[in-house]
This record gives sequence, C-alpha cells and structure tokens, in this order.
Amino acid sequence: MADEISGVGLAGTGLANAGQANTALANTALADTALPETFGYTLKRKLLGPPLVNEQMAEQRLSRPLALGVLSCDGISSAAYGTEEMLIEMIQVVGLAAFTLILPMTLVVLAGIALVVLSYREVVSVYTRAGGSYVVARENFGPRVAQVAAVALLIDYTVTVAVQTAAGSAAIVSAFPQLANIPVIGPQILTAISVIAVLIMCYGNLRGIREAGRAFALPTYLFTGSVALMIVVGLFREVSGGLHHVSAYPGVTYHIGHSTEGLISIGMIYMLAKAFANGGSSLTGIEAVSNAVGALRPPEGRNARQILITQGSIVAFLIAGISWLAHITHAIPYLAGYPTVLAQEANVVFGSDGHFMYFVVQAATALILFTGGNTSFSGFPFLASFVATDSFLPRWLTKRGHRLALSNGIIVLTVVSLVLLITTRAEVNGLIPFYAIGVFTGFAMAGFGMAKYHKRVKERGWRRRRIINGTAAVYTAVVVLIFAVVKFTEGAWVIVIIFPVLVYLLIRLNREYRMEAEVLATIGDRRAAGVPPRPTNYRRRVVLIFVDDVDLATFAAIRYARGLRPTTMRAVHFVIDSAQAEKVREKWVTFGQDIPLEMIDTPDRRLTRASLELVSREAQATGTQVTVVLPRRGYAPLLGRLLHDRTADKIASVVSQVPDSAATIIPFDVESRVHLLHARQSERLAAQDGVEQLKHGTVTVKSKEQPTAAGTRPQGGIGGPPAVSSNGVTAIAALDSARKASIEGRVKAVEIRPVENNCVFEATVADATGSLTAMFYGRTNIPGVEPGARLRLDGKVSMRKGGPAMINPAYELLPKDE
Repeated sequence: MADEISGVGLAGTGLANAGQANTALANTALADTALPETFGYTLKRKLLGPPLVNEQMAEQRLSRPLALGVLSCDGISSAAYGTEEMLIEMIQVVGLAAFTLILPMTLVVLAGIALVVLSYREVVSVYTRAGGSYVVARENFGPRVAQVAAVALLIDYTVTVAVQTAAGSAAIVSAFPQLANIPVIGPQILTAISVIAVLIMCYGNLRGIREAGRAFALPTYLFTGSVALMIVVGLFREVSGGLHHVSAYPGVTYHIGHSTEGLISIGMIYMLAKAFANGGSSLTGIEAVSNAVGALRPPEGRNARQILITQGSIVAFLIAGISWLAHITHAIPYLAGYPTVLAQEANVVFGSDGHFMYFVVQAATALILFTGGNTSFSGFPFLASFVATDSFLPRWLTKRGHRLALSNGIIVLTVVSLVLLITTRAEVNGLIPFYAIGVFTGFAMAGFGMAKYHKRVKERGWRRRRIINGTAAVYTAVVVLIFAVVKFTEGAWVIVIIFPVLVYLLIRLNREYRMEAEVLATIGDRRAAGVPPRPTNYRRRVVLIFVDDVDLATFAAIRYARGLRPTTMRAVHFVIDSAQAEKVREKWVTFGQDIPLEMIDTPDRRLTRASLELVSREAQATGTQVTVVLPRRGYAPLLGRLLHDRTADKIASVVSQVPDSAATIIPFDVESRVHLLHARQSERLAAQDGVEQLKHGTVTVKSKEQPTAAGTRPQGGIGGPPAVSSNGVTAIAALDSARKASIEGRVKAVEIRPVENNCVFEATVADATGSLTAMFYGRTNIPGVEPGARLRLDGKVSMRKGGPAMINPAYELLPKDE
C-alpha cells in the first residue's frame, strides 16, 4: 500500500499572486503545474476579485479640498451626536433646565476643540509622516511608553466603527421610523442595520477600496452644507418668531428630572462631569489628519495645519449651532436612540414647506457617519501594522492580503466592533463609555510628547508652543480621569481594566521578539567572526513514527520517514484502548509493513508525557538524534478545527523541548489524495486497454502530428510564440545548451545556498514560456534583484535537471510596469 501512494507529494501547495501585468505568466504556470485551486481560494477570488500584485499599490496625494473631505469626515460627523449625548446626562437630573445648561457646557467642549486643534498643529508641523500620537510618543518617550498611545489609538479606532455605525443607523431609523415595526428584527433594528453596515465596510475594504477618492469626500461636504443650512434657517426663523418647540414623537424619552440642587452641590457637579465627558465625544476624529500627513500634497506640514484649522472651525460651528437649536426647540433624546436630536431639529426648522430638506439632512448624516466609521478600516490595520513592525504586535498583522489590503487587521477590527455593537444593542449612549478613554489618552500622549520635544529642541517660539501642547495635554488627561470615574459603572471599567493589560501584553510580546533577535544577532556575529557552526555528527539517527491507526495518512508518514534515511526506524502505538491496539496490530500485519511496531502501555492516557519519556530515553545515548514523525489526517479548515484535538501539536511541542530531537507533522488530505490515486489508477487501466487494442490492431491513427514533450511548447512556427523577438530576446522555452542568449522575465524566487567555502545567489526568472535559474557565485545579495523585479539576462545557457540556467550572467533591471 505504501507503494501505491509513492507518487503523492507531501509538499504544501503555494498560491501565486498575479495581477493584470502577469496574467499570461500566471496562466502558463498554472497550466504547466496543473494544480487545482482549493474551494476556499476559488470562493475568495469570486467574492474579492482577482489578486493584485505589489506594483499596483498606487500612492495618491490629496489636495486640500479633497483631503478635508476625506480626512475630516470622522471629526465633523461627531457633531451629529455630541449635543445629544450631553443632554442625555443633564435632562435626567435637572429636567428642562438642561436646555439652558447646554450652552455653557458647549462652550467648555469648544474650548477643548480649540486646544486639541492647536496642539495637533504642532504635531503635523514636526512629524510629517503617518503615525500621529504613536510616533510622537515613540520619538519622545521611547517605544515602550509609546505602547500606551498605541493601545489608545487601537481602542479609539475600534470603538469609532461601532459608534459611527450606530449613530448612522439611528439617523436612518429617524428618517424612516416604520423600520422599527418590521416583524422579528424591529426591536433590534439599530443592531441589524449596524451589523450589515460593518460587514459591508469589511467586504469593501477586503476588496481594496481606497479612502482617497472623491466619493468619500462627498458626504463630508453634503453633511456640512445641509446642517449649516439648517442652522442658518433656524436662526432666521428664531429671529422672525417662526421657530417653536418640537412636537412629541411616539416612543419613550429619557426620564425628565426635577432636581433643585445648586450648581455647586456634589450631585450637580457629578452630573456636569458626566455631561462634559459625553460632550467630549465631539472631539473624536480631529487627530485623523495627523495620521495621514504623508498622503497630502507638498508642503505637507502647511497643508495639514490649514486642514486642521478648517476642520476645527467647521466642527465648532456645527456643534454650537446644533446646541443653540436644541436650546430653542427643546429637542429631547429618546431611549430607543431615535428620533435623534438632530433629526428633531431638522424637522422643526424646515417644517412642512421644506420637508424634503429633512430627508437630505438625515441622508447626509447617515452617509458621513458610515464614512467616518469606514476611516477606521484603513487607520486600524495601518497602525497595527506599524506597531507590529516595531515588534509589539504579532507580525501577521503586517501581511497584505489577496487585494493588497491589510486583511488580518481588517478582520480583527470587524470582529471586535461587531461584538461591541451586539452587546450594547447599537446604542450610541451605551458605546460612549468605551470611547473617550482611548481617544483622549491619545490626545494627552501627543500633547505631553510635543511638550517634551519643544523643551529638548528649543526651536524658535518653543515656550509658546510648549504651553499650547502642555495645556492641551493636561485638559485631555483630566477628561480621561473624569471619564474613568463618572463612567466607570456604565462600562468604562472594561477599558480601565483592558487598557493596562493590553499595554503589558504588547511589551511582553516585544520582549520575546527582542530575545529572539539577540540570539540571531549572536549567531550572526559568530559567523562574521569566522566561527563555524557546531557540527552535527550524529552516529545514530532514530526515527519514530507515532501511529494511531493504519491508514493512508500513516503510509504517507512512513514514506516520508524512509526518505530521512535513518539508522533505526520503528512505529510506535501508545495503548490506551486494548481493542483498538489489537486492530492496529492486525492491520499492520495485513498490510505487510517491514517496520517494527512497538506497543507502549499508557494506562493514564497521558500521550504527551509518554511521548516525552520515550524520546528522552532514545536521545540519552551519545551521538543520537531522534525524529518523531506524526501523521495527521487533513480536513476542510472549519471541519478540521472541530475534528482535530490538536494532539499532534501538543506532542510536537513537548518533543521539541528534548535536546537533539525534533518532531515533524505530516498533514494528509485524504479526500484529494484518494481522488488523485483513483484518477491515476483509471489512467493506468486505460493505458493497459490501449496496449491491448494496439496488439489486436484495433486502433486507427488519425493524425501524423507528434505530441510535444510534457511541459514544452512549440518553438516558433504556426501556433507558437517566436523563438527570438525583434529585440534579440529569446523565449526561455526555446533555449538550448552551450550558446549565448538574452532573456527577459520576472523574478519568481531568490535563494542563497552555501557551496563548499563559498555561496551562490540564485534567482529564478520566468517569462510566459518557462523559467530559468540565474546563479551568481560569491554573492549573497544583489540590490534590486528580488521577487517581483523584472530582469534582462545575457549569458551562456547550460541545461540542468531543473531546466535552463546561466552562471554569472550580465543583468539589467527593467521597469516593473512594462
């Protein structure tokens, strides 16, 4: 049976990413190898589109008007719910007096906006690359302290998605309250809309949509224009005496309190602190410009400062106007989250004569809120990749996916934001406690970092700048403390606990990465000093094949183990069930294996402990290396997670701790291998039938054309590409030995191999007809020669087992976009 699967390979299948420029080459490669695509990849390709290559990562520089629309949507959209969040806290205590207190509370929030804008003006003046408060903290406090800013920003981005989509959903239901009457999902309509919106954002970003587009700037200008018009019309109607209080809507409002305590009482101070903390949500998004300074047209610093001032002015105007209209119209927040205060104001301001403008305001509000939430789908993955590059987050967050998006970060953000939306039922007021701590911690880190920078550099006007940044830092730090105290029982305790834990975990992960880097550096120093690696002169090589059953996976593991050419090889079965052990023994005898099978009693069923003891005993002998081979049946990814108990991984983990021992897991995809074996047997039978027919003279030859050899193409002539093009470039498939030639192609892979006392740098270059290996002796690196680069090679061709090759050819780097 082991011979039956001798043709079944054990290597994993690689997926080649190919863009439009590589279509012909990719199709040729797939045709030559005839490797079928997995169902998962086929489905991903249909959903996300064809893969993109690295050369298609285009960088778009934004003009000021476009950048204002694209980068300010998060900050400007906060005006849609800032006033309402302050009213929610005040109206439950002081009742209708909240519509008077909203004005001084708004002034305090506007002062905070001014301080944060002025502080970030200094940030973008100095740090003209992306990163925002994380880069400021890292450059001024070091990478470890910077993780406080990193965690703050990651939390900010995550909660922004939830808050913005929840507020956008409330705007939709405010315009169409009939949605709340839909059977089954009506009571959860905000959650349903929010979840759908987040999934659409996730899908769009996985496909590779770009923020830097005119379509993403439109909602910002539409919202700003429509709400500004509402404010102006409202002020005009107030002056003319035509503006009245809002009418009652169906639904339950927040409880209207009747407190008569003075403003200096503890209860009132606590209420004002909670209202101030809620109003602080209006400051979110202001930092977005600092995170994308590098995307602006030169001069980046000056353009960023102007955009910040414009954004801050717009946010201040909108918040002030909405708060004033709330003061006049007495728009009361509702428990269900809709109709929103902004929707009530638009309805009463435009009235029946201009009622279509009510729907314009609601549509613009929903659009900018969803667009503002979408900004996190570029900010979060980029920041996570940035932090992972500094070795404080797992490195898989730096990898780009099928469409060049940072897919892992997008998926993590989607999952966490959906959890937040579902647990809080997509209520903005329920999400606010998770919001401001992360946002304002980032503000504070940026302010303190810039204050330290000014003190260290002492540039012109540094004292004034230091006062601005220091004041903004203190202001935002106070907001963090207030929020942590007054919102602790409402959900802020989660962030208060998670925040330091995440910071600790990031620093701990970095410690592991640094230890690994130090070990590698030591090895590199030893090699540079001429110290040879420790020779592994094992006199005895023992291979143990752990057998749970006798099946195709076991035979594949045996075949692999034979290839290791061990001194001693035997199979081992740990007996935890006597009946199963007897079945294994009978199968072993039936299939005639020439490898001894050892049965080891394991009454306590501790397979990992028994494995450790066995390998330790074998490895005790001097000059002995032990390799444990673990067969594992493969299943579809989801099914595999349900069926596998990860026993092989656990055994491999403990075996790897024993000196001079190693463990190898051999995955075996039963379904695909069985189909392959069945197809080969069918082909063998068909071939035998063909031979029998030829013997009896029953086969008629219909064509005199001879088939080409496997893996080759017609070289020149009808139906095939020309062997040599007009510029002297020869197709790789047309190369033959012992002559000079010129070829052009794309580097598919590079490899560095030791050769006696030297080394060779190998590059595999492919065109639309085949591939060639270029070998450069005595080189470990050639600048520019990397996977994806295009080369022209000139040299003498030699034919080797792996195909045509050139030794030390002349090379020329070609533009990638040809």
